[in-house]
Amino acid sequence: MASFSFKFTLLSLLAIFANSWMAIARDPDTLTDFIVPSNLTGSEITSDFFTYHLNTTGNGGPDARETDVTMDEFPALNGQGVSLAVYTFPPLSAYPTHIHPRASELFLVTKGKVEVGLVDTANKLYTKPLQAGDVFLFPKGLVHYQYNALARASASAVSFFGSASPGEVSLPTTLFATGIDDAILAKIFKTDVPTIQKLKSGLATPRF
Repeated sequence: MASFSFKFTLLSLLAIFANSWMAIARDPDTLTDFIVPSNLTGSEITSDFFTYHLNTTGNGGPDARETDVTMDEFPALNGQGVSLAVYTFPPLSAYPTHIHPRASELFLVTKGKVEVGLVDTANKLYTKPLQAGDVFLFPKGLVHYQYNALARASASAVSFFGSASPGEVSLPTTLFATGIDDAILAKIFKTDVPTIQKLKSGLATPRF
């Protein structure tokens, strides 16, 4: 009987822990219609608060680039559990391998063709050539990339995130542009220090 009681208690605690973990695995629900910024009062909120003008012209250049609309750019998104990003892909450009630690991503191609790649936790690679109108899912926290393989045509896309602040961790930047010792990186990648330094110098070149 004591053994049954112990198992029941243990299972109950695990259930409570699981529910608590699930409760913080997404943006928390708000207790109001929307969150008023600390520098405003409710009476100062107008329709402009719910409006954001997206500038998608970018700065030019040969690299793929992203324009974010998260709660940092658009405060009305705070607490709403959504955000988006607009991508432009010049010919033969790639958006580097990265993850979003706080949100899944729905990637919609709006112009041209974009090849996408997704790597799961078993290191299985999923690739798919997408064209305008195609939607691809990147699950939260999994490594992925986007690439325009066409030499003479640009492409564009929009991503929708299940968080007002999805975050982004760029693998190349995290590995080679954050000050990790060259000798350590050479050991990790089973190469030499000059190769690591060459990779680092490439990341030091402005992308835009």
